[in-house]
Amino acid sequence: MRDGRGRTKTNFAGGALGGISSGEDIYFRIALKPVSTISSVQRTVTVDGEETSLAAAGRHDPCVLPRAVPIVDAMAALVVMDHFLRHRAQNGS
Repeated sequence: MRDGRGRTKTNFAGGALGGISSGEDIYFRIALKPVSTISSVQRTVTVDGEETSLAAAGRHDPCVLPRAVPIVDAMAALVVMDHFLRHRAQNGS
């Protein structure tokens, strides 16, 4: 027993057993497609505020990880809240 409550010995199921939370931490995997390069010329500004153009040629995939973390966090929260509200509406509590 940890934290004063009964727990499973392992969490190999990722926190969900048959689609129902086991009370353990929820783990899941995600997959992201590569970021596509925009081939058209884009207007932008430099760090000094000067107008310039940006034209990408070829395949230049920036690291999407810094942007992916808050997106995955927000989507996971939305899905959990959606299921909570659906359960609440169905059971009238």
